[in-house]
Amino acid sequence: MSAVSLSSAPARPKLRFGALWLAVPGLLFLAVFFVYPVAQLLGLSVVDPESGAFSASAYQRIAATDVYLRVLGITFRIAGWTAIWSLLIGYPLAYWIARLPDLFRGRMLLFVMVPFWTSYLVKTFAWMIVLGRSGIINSLATGSGIADEPLPLLHNQFGVMVGMVHAMVPLAVMTMLPVMTGIDRRLVQAAQTLGAAPARAFWLVYFKLSLPGVAAAGLLVFISSLGFFIVPAFLGGRQETMLAQLIITQVQELLNWSFAGALSAMMLAAALVSCVIYDRLFGLSTIAGGSAQVGTGRIRNLGLAVLSAVATLAGHLATLARSLFGKRASALLLPGFCWLVIAFLVLPTLLVIPLAFTSSQFLEFPPPGYGLSWFQAYFSSPLWIQATIRSFAVAFVTAIAATAIGGFTALALANSRTRWGGLIFAFFLAPMIVPRIVIAVGLFYLFARLGLIATDLGLVIGHTVLAIPFTLVTIAAVLKTYDQRLDQAAATLGANRLRTLTGVTIPLVKGGLVAAFLFAFITSFDELTIAIFVSGGIKTTLPKQMWDDMILQLNPTLAAVSVVVFVVVTVMLLLAERFRSSS
Repeated sequence: MSAVSLSSAPARPKLRFGALWLAVPGLLFLAVFFVYPVAQLLGLSVVDPESGAFSASAYQRIAATDVYLRVLGITFRIAGWTAIWSLLIGYPLAYWIARLPDLFRGRMLLFVMVPFWTSYLVKTFAWMIVLGRSGIINSLATGSGIADEPLPLLHNQFGVMVGMVHAMVPLAVMTMLPVMTGIDRRLVQAAQTLGAAPARAFWLVYFKLSLPGVAAAGLLVFISSLGFFIVPAFLGGRQETMLAQLIITQVQELLNWSFAGALSAMMLAAALVSCVIYDRLFGLSTIAGGSAQVGTGRIRNLGLAVLSAVATLAGHLATLARSLFGKRASALLLPGFCWLVIAFLVLPTLLVIPLAFTSSQFLEFPPPGYGLSWFQAYFSSPLWIQATIRSFAVAFVTAIAATAIGGFTALALANSRTRWGGLIFAFFLAPMIVPRIVIAVGLFYLFARLGLIATDLGLVIGHTVLAIPFTLVTIAAVLKTYDQRLDQAAATLGANRLRTLTGVTIPLVKGGLVAAFLFAFITSFDELTIAIFVSGGIKTTLPKQMWDDMILQLNPTLAAVSVVVFVVVTVMLLLAERFRSSS
């Protein structure tokens, strides 16, 4: 009887290894090295450094001191204007590229992607050469008689805005472009067939459909600009000091963790409020190219009314342009403007190249002669070579770790239909949204107690946190077009999950994996914020060494180093695009 009862008892359900378990390593990694350090830093802002008791003195100090309130205002103002100008300049370029045939679109996109991935230090150094008192523009202006004395183009708000907009326009274009390429052009043609003027059809149909991309670009540019310190440090003056510069001073010079935490909390709060507003209007998934859920009600009606007014005004301006320039010349206005924007993005960095080959002891344009002495100085310097080797080694290990974490997470989300998928995806994108300076200071405080300051492992961990969003987005885009039935067929033929992954999935998406690896490599190779805190002045990387030299004095060796960094990044980027397009 007992045997019968035992045999008839229902079998206990087996614990099944669901797809989301593949995301667990990444979740744990980010929880330990992203969420915990940031939360701990924010916790320090409400703790008295002497007694350890709860205290809001840091926030009271900010509210009661005009200097800090002024810096907050400057930070938000510069970030806001950077977002506005980046959208105004970047939207026509993104629109023009989106209308190009696929073959030409890929080629033109390189003119945006190369400046996007080029180191901020290299771009800032280029603008210091272009805008300086004895720089290229002032040399041409005074030499041609246009100006009697050098123009004040640097160490003021103009210099900061030029550098910030130059750095952020590629980000705006790269964010808007996926949304624009997904818009069906026949919708605009249908509107014109029904009698709408071209300008009205564009604003009420095309622009309305591209609005989620525009808002996503504005969001990312604004948040990224909040944590900027490289551009204002070198191109601005005391009147353009931003919040990130104050945080660096509080940590490195004053060791005031409580006050640094309060400043970081205010920066993070501004970023989160921006994300919440955007999520309510469009949904955060549109940042990665997902479909938008545009708000309804009064906001929608107000937006339609504004678009209608803009469409009417644009129609009048288009008629005026055709009457002044003619139909053919008017059609060239958009391509002409876009080529000017491309020149604005590309030329400053290219102008550094001849300076790297100068025979002069100083940075002067055009160079009085040419030679390889500054490259010899770079390659014969143990300090520069050690920094370069360390950057390559750290970037290689970072790329492996970030690609593995991002790849398994993308695979988990692609094979799972759980309601938690969107939340997990947003969590992995968080390091791209939280200002880098906040992440860097949080890791610095954590690593100081773990003994990871001035170690390569500390650099790899910090860089991996920043690189994971890029690998996840890259691999997830490839998996969207992957046919899951191939995995099912392999399972039907007897392959287990590991064999299916290594024998079917990975070989078919290897192009996307290689592209993600290279993007992570570039992210680490160019990274400065983490290196400033974690390197400890001993385990310096190439960007950190450039930062130290630029603070002391500009010299042709920096031009040679900038060319090396530019070539490495460009080669990696071209390879990444080739593998991504072939996947």
